[in-house]
Amino acid sequence: MIKDILNSNEEILPNTKQIEVLKENFPACFNADGSFDIERFKEYLSDKLMVSNEGYELKFLGKNYARLLASIDTTTVIVPDEEHNNKPENKDSQNIYISGDNLDGLKQLLKSYAHQVKCIYIDPPYNTGSDGFVYNDNFNFSAEELSTKLSIDEEQAQRILDLTKRGSASHSAWLMFMYPRLLLARDLLTDDGVIFISIDDNECHNLKLLCDDVFGEENFIAEFPRITKRGGKSSDIIAKNHDYFLMYSKGVKPNLYAIEHNDAAFKYSDDFFGERGFYKLNQTLDYDSLQYSSSLDYPLEIEGETFYPGQSEQLYKERQNGNHDVADWAWRWSREKFKFGCENGFIVVKHGRNGKRIYTKTYQKATIEGNDSGYYIDYSDRTKALSTLETTENIYSNDNATKDVAKTIGKKIFDHTKPLELLMLIARLCTRKGDIILDFFSGSATTAEAIMKLNCNEQDEMRKFIMIQLPELCKEGTSAYKAGYRTICDIGMDRIIKSRELYNQEFPTNTADLGFKHYTLEEPNTTTLDKLENFVPEDQSMFLTNDILTDFGTNTVLTTWLVRDGYGFNADVQKIDFEGYTGYFIDKHLYLIDADITKDAIAAIVDKYEMDGNFNPENVVLFGYSFVWTMTEDLKMNLARLKDTEKNLRINFDVRY
Repeated sequence: MIKDILNSNEEILPNTKQIEVLKENFPACFNADGSFDIERFKEYLSDKLMVSNEGYELKFLGKNYARLLASIDTTTVIVPDEEHNNKPENKDSQNIYISGDNLDGLKQLLKSYAHQVKCIYIDPPYNTGSDGFVYNDNFNFSAEELSTKLSIDEEQAQRILDLTKRGSASHSAWLMFMYPRLLLARDLLTDDGVIFISIDDNECHNLKLLCDDVFGEENFIAEFPRITKRGGKSSDIIAKNHDYFLMYSKGVKPNLYAIEHNDAAFKYSDDFFGERGFYKLNQTLDYDSLQYSSSLDYPLEIEGETFYPGQSEQLYKERQNGNHDVADWAWRWSREKFKFGCENGFIVVKHGRNGKRIYTKTYQKATIEGNDSGYYIDYSDRTKALSTLETTENIYSNDNATKDVAKTIGKKIFDHTKPLELLMLIARLCTRKGDIILDFFSGSATTAEAIMKLNCNEQDEMRKFIMIQLPELCKEGTSAYKAGYRTICDIGMDRIIKSRELYNQEFPTNTADLGFKHYTLEEPNTTTLDKLENFVPEDQSMFLTNDILTDFGTNTVLTTWLVRDGYGFNADVQKIDFEGYTGYFIDKHLYLIDADITKDAIAAIVDKYEMDGNFNPENVVLFGYSFVWTMTEDLKMNLARLKDTEKNLRINFDVRY
């Protein structure tokens, strides 16, 4: 397992993945010595594409190093949180929370979820200088090794290594941090998948170029401005009250959905229609009319103050004296409707920079079963294309994000969270039933809560979420630390748990999946890795050095293998007792992990193949450290004869270290 990955990583170069794609699709372009014939390749493209030797691209220190990091496989194992995962609310959940470095998390996900994620939202570090971002990684290349892999001199290699180790927050460091993660994220998206990335002015220009490089400039969809807060510091000459989020597609034109708008949200309070609810203002009562009507041109008295259409008493008097050149302003409502609206709370006076204005609430005439009970609000739904300026509404500001998080984990526990309405808007725009939404900078898990709330509101559109978050430590003395949280993962998972409680109360009849399974990514310690690399299968004296199994347990090895073999985090594995030895069966795989397999157990496995028509795993996977060489050969020999039976099975043996 880990040893296989370590050996494979030795051969990885920044372009290994791309070369494999070329070999698969253009084998004729490779010469006998393995070199690539670029001229022959151009012939394949000549009828369709213009091949240029010049181009516009983003270059930064460490770009090829970042590509290399995206290509190297992860040596982490996946440790299931068994106590949490077996709770009734979680055991059947399709939602996933991963604690670990998101670079490792994305690599693990790609083994089972490549081309399956419909939507990605991330809120990465903005590199503001005060957000705590510094680049560090734990890849221990020497300058000599890196110069060989990247085909650069050792001096250049050392510059890159210095950048990775000194904790830089430069533009190059930030780009080197983001590039491999976006490369991996792209491969997770469905062909019509989309990604949204929040950012501010510090790196917005670089992020746009980076995404053009990763996703293709032609797949840029939109850049949405977002109001972060309404007020600004009085000491600032210019208050920076906005950021952005970029939207890119994978390649195929995404299937986006029109956003539903509710043009009113107010119930008229009377005996017939019940309690007053939320409302939204419609528009100002006065307007510049193309069809002026003198019957709608009158002064209004509100709270002892007189108002005129167009806010001008002088022009009103001129209109009354017959000056038709200024006869354009009028009210939208008649005197009778205004009287009703004023008496029943449909009129609002707002103070603006240009004085006071009168606003109205939407309503319609109510006649139900012949009983004219006055006016009430009209709940009229409509759909329209999403405007990039819609995200500048206050419901998408950080002020509301603070209110959202206060309902679950409390105030001041987590800074820089995003509002639920923003994430729900994104999910409505591009996902529907069964779609997976991924956030690999999960933070306080706003994305998870947004999906939970959306699923409660839309019972037929059950989406699934995957969260990845590095378990960064909460600093002592912070509100989070005082509240009992020790890592950001503790905050995020607790928010999901408390959100489930909140929405079960708010939506008592909901059938939404409000649970989640939790997994942690762990690196084997250095001593264990040394033993793995030095292990010799034929040496019987080394039989007991199965430290991965000893350190992490059977379920960790099994979970890691299941994800590696494409079964995902929610695999339905069947435990089978083979004369006291437990095997794990799913679809085309039989996993044999534990030590001390007996000859009786091997005989039972063969019998299972021969007698059970539903048991036909083509792959038998062994944990090599658990099996002495003689037992492995005995199992191979006994299963080999299945090829000559009625089943005619050829068993593939995969011994993993």
